[in-house]
Formats: sequence, structure tokens, C-alpha cells
Amino acid sequence: MAGTGAQGTLGLRMTRVLPIDPAHYKAHPLHASERMWPETNCYVDLWIEVLASLGAAPEAMLGFTLTQDFEGDQFTFFKVPLEDLETLYGIRVTELAIFDRVEDHVATQIRRGRLCLVEMDSFYLPDTQGVGYRGEHGKTTVGINRLDLENRVMEYFHNGGFFSVSGDDVDGLFQRNAAVGALPFLPYTEFAKFPDGLPDEHHQRQVAERLLRTHFTRRPLDNPIKAFAEVFPQHVETLAERDFGFFHKYAFNTLRQFGANFELLASHLDWLRSDGRFEQVITDALKISEVAKSAQFQLARAVTRKKFEPLKTALDAAIEAWDRLMLSLQPHIG
Repeated sequence: MAGTGAQGTLGLRMTRVLPIDPAHYKAHPLHASERMWPETNCYVDLWIEVLASLGAAPEAMLGFTLTQDFEGDQFTFFKVPLEDLETLYGIRVTELAIFDRVEDHVATQIRRGRLCLVEMDSFYLPDTQGVGYRGEHGKTTVGINRLDLENRVMEYFHNGGFFSVSGDDVDGLFQRNAAVGALPFLPYTEFAKFPDGLPDEHHQRQVAERLLRTHFTRRPLDNPIKAFAEVFPQHVETLAERDFGFFHKYAFNTLRQFGANFELLASHLDWLRSDGRFEQVITDALKISEVAKSAQFQLARAVTRKKFEPLKTALDAAIEAWDRLMLSLQPHIG
């Protein structure tokens, strides 16, 4: 698919970056409801949908999932390395300096055919209805494809889909209704420059194979799920004393992060294989994901009932699967 022409749109006044419509948008199969983790985290989910909308294979980028580690209080919030996006797809992503109103910067980049990735408050995002919308303030990243400030309409990639927001919510997102003297809205913002033409699938497969080897060398030396299991009981004791709403934050940053991470690794290897060479590795990656899902349900019950004994061995199968996975993968990727 031809790119949006980041280098050739300076004379055009584009109103949207990609020619897509929220009303007719269909999410990529990596976000299918039958998956164990239909959504992973806002950054990776966003890139899955952006790449699919460009006509690229988002599965190609997922080799970096091998590098996920336990960081002491959470699992790595896994994000595709920007250099991988450039090597695989020719997409260049860099930080956008914010020195004026955010919406003006975003509008400028859209006119140049560039997608802006902006950290925003989920309180004003209607696609989070029932989770954060108009109920709780939270930081999340969206990709803004269209922005009509005059009519207060924004179309954006977020999590596992593509949505529209309008009216007072748009004002809230950009803090256009902030009180006089309020602190300026200075979110972390990136912008993506798309190539005039995407590399073909053969290129994406060749590069993905090479990146898989690179990321394998960057894997944790010690089993991160085992490290997590060693502190999990203390975490649970603390969690039990908190409001139940905190459970969701904790589970998102621990069980969901490594569960979703390894389901995506399985999808990556399934996309790469042509001869069954990754069959055992895929089985182990899916086992890790399944155990994380089961442990999340067990944790919710334990916190509610104040019975924590079943959690002591809840992660054992995932620990064993991680060790097998890394051992089995090595001979296949050199």
C-alpha cells in the first residue's frame, strides 16, 4: 500500500492521515474477542491497528516480547522499539516538541500526513465507557488520525479499535476548558512519518527473523515469572488492604502484562513459522498466557474472600513454561 506521503504532502491540507472511518472500521484479528487477552496495553494495541490500517502485518513487530522482564513491582510495559518500526516498515517515529497549544501542533502534523501519538486522559474517551470514561482519570496513548477543531471532532486509534469523540470531550482532552491560570497541558507526544510505500511482506519476514534473534539475546537471564512469584504473596497481602478498585490497576500491570505479552509472542511465532519449527515454543507461550489469565481470576476471588492459600502455586506452570520456551527457542534461531 502506498503511504500517506509524509514527504510529499507539504502543499496539501490533509484533514485526516489515513482514509478510514470509525463507523466502518474493523479491528485486526489480534484484537479478536476470542483471544485470551483481546487488548494488551494502549501503545502496542494502537500500533497493531495503525499497521493493519496501512496494509502492513502487525505480527511482524512482535519479536520484542522476548525481552519482557519483572521490574520488582510490575512487569515491563512492553512497547515496540521505534527502531524496529523503521527497520520493518520504514516508519520513523520521534518526539514532537510541545511549545504551543497541543491541538495546534497536532493539526499541523495531520496536514503533513503524520500521525500524532498523544498521552491523554481516558476520562474524556468514550471508548472506555464502563472503565474510565467520566469516572476516573487515567493516562493513555491515542493516535489522532483526524482533528476538526471548528466542529470539535476527533477520530483516533486507541486500544483495540478506531473511534470518534466530539463536543465537550474534545475540549476536555485538550484542556480547552481549563481554568484561567491552570498548568499548561504538556503531554508526551510522538509523531510518525510514514513512507511513500511500505516494504513488502517478504522484507517484513526477513527483518522479523533477524530481529527475533536480536531480541533473544536481550532476553532476561533469570526467569521473570519466578522472580514475580517470589514477591507475589507479599503483594497480595498489601492488595487485600486496599480498595478493590486497586485490584484492577495491580492486575493490569502484572498478570495482564505478562499474559498478553506471551500471547502476542505466540502470534508472532505462528506468523513466522512455515515448517512447524516453533510448535513447542508456541505451546509454552500460550501456557504462560493461560496461567496469567487463570491467576487473575484466582486473585480476584482471593482478594474478595481473603483466602490466599491457592495463590502460592498459581504461577508454577508459567514458570516452568518460560524455562522450556527459552530453551526450546534457542536452536531454532541460532
